[in-house]
Amino acid sequence: MARRFNTAGPCLPDLHYMIPAERRLPEAPGLVDQMGYFVVHAPRQTGKTTALQALARRLTDSGRYAALHFSCEEGEAAGDNYGSAQRALLRTLALFAQLNLPAELRPPPFQLEGDEGLVLTNLSAWAQVCPRPLVLFLDEIDALRGQSLISVLRQLRAGFSHRPDAFPSSVVLCGLRDVRDYKAASGGDPERLGTASPFNIKLESLRLGDFSQDEVADLYAQHTAETGQRFSEDAVARAFELTRGQPWLVNAVAREIIEKMAVPVSEPITIDHVERAKERLILERATHLDSLVARLHEPRVRRVLEPLMAGTVTASDTYQDDVQYVRDLGLCASDNPLRVANPIYREVIARVLAGDVELQIQAEPKSFVLPDGRLDFERFLREFVAFWRLHCDVLAAGVSYHEVAPQLVLMAFLQRVVNGGGFVEREYGVGRGRIDLLVRWPYLEQGQRQWQQHALELKVWREQEADPLAEGLVQLEIYLERLGLEEGVLVIFDRRKQAGGKPQGSFEESQTSSGRKVTVLRA
Repeated sequence: MARRFNTAGPCLPDLHYMIPAERRLPEAPGLVDQMGYFVVHAPRQTGKTTALQALARRLTDSGRYAALHFSCEEGEAAGDNYGSAQRALLRTLALFAQLNLPAELRPPPFQLEGDEGLVLTNLSAWAQVCPRPLVLFLDEIDALRGQSLISVLRQLRAGFSHRPDAFPSSVVLCGLRDVRDYKAASGGDPERLGTASPFNIKLESLRLGDFSQDEVADLYAQHTAETGQRFSEDAVARAFELTRGQPWLVNAVAREIIEKMAVPVSEPITIDHVERAKERLILERATHLDSLVARLHEPRVRRVLEPLMAGTVTASDTYQDDVQYVRDLGLCASDNPLRVANPIYREVIARVLAGDVELQIQAEPKSFVLPDGRLDFERFLREFVAFWRLHCDVLAAGVSYHEVAPQLVLMAFLQRVVNGGGFVEREYGVGRGRIDLLVRWPYLEQGQRQWQQHALELKVWREQEADPLAEGLVQLEIYLERLGLEEGVLVIFDRRKQAGGKPQGSFEESQTSSGRKVTVLRA
């Protein structure tokens, strides 16, 4: 059977293109050799389980260890019933051992009576009879909650000093979050685990990273080697730019092109295919993207993303913890400056938050296309102004991210106009004080495809602030220079209670310091 790009469950070497697991967690074998207890964390669908399963097989096949990967998810339903959670965990462990370890390395029958110390007692009994040191990978450890999590972690700590003869030599806790000694793993409240850390024996915390551009090229080259279908260098570069190496997205873009768009094997994959695949993924809102979208209205996520989109600076007692939470979810990049993890997530977030508004926009996209195939951008601006004058208060009030509501209304209208024909690229981030939009619209000229481009900068005039026109012109100048454009649009939303001066939806002409033409829209 031909291999394929995988977007569901762990990768299998015979069925899927994949980056070798050892390359993704190079430090782990050395920590196991040190009898280390350590944490591996990563957002969902980044290849964590694939890497851990491969590492466990490699360690067992070396003849030096009895290594087993298993999931703690069965214990989630137990909640604070720590006896039930322990029994679920041990039953799963026994099953995985039956399936993955040779008979001589499997545990003796577990004793599951009572509620106290089941993990400690049974792991100790197994370690004492196993002919090799035990290495356990507890995947989805953060599925356990409350007293169940505390109980398991404290039993692991209690057995730590008896390794390797009477307790597992190395234990690896694997989950979504780096829970910093697991003090925040029980619903996010550090106090719920008490003052003493239940896992202060942790040697390291490893984060499974995204693919590098070379690894994306390597993954796509595996398809080329097996089928002869080539990814152009521009296509690989664009795929990396859009996904920033997020493993599920990297695979999903390729799968969309090869399986769903069914680009013939005889045809090389180009940057245009990647762009179309990106749009299709966003519109389809696959399970992975939906799981992220479901988080947008969580208070911790909103406290980070709302000012991030608005470009404002914020501070609160929980801000650092909130940022770490959003990074652990994979919504934001793991390094500074704070930003959304990749352009696809950035696009999905904006479209979802503006989705209810877009449903109410009656504008017909085809009516904005000129006879020569170009986009009538001036008409877009005029019709948005008319729409804004009629509905601004109702629509802005209905957007859950109030700080960025006007910008989302404009983006919804713009997305409706270009839907299915062109692309909207968004840039926003903490401290920017603006949202930058680039509209890219394809058209034919003498049989050759060309790109029409329009740049917009969105700013907000807030209470007790000066008119942002001058600052906006400077910022738009930089944006236009980077894009190589000679004109752009500056939109200023006046959100002061006593906004005065220009009427709603007025246009004026201005220019940047270098003479670039700017249309200023005040709304």
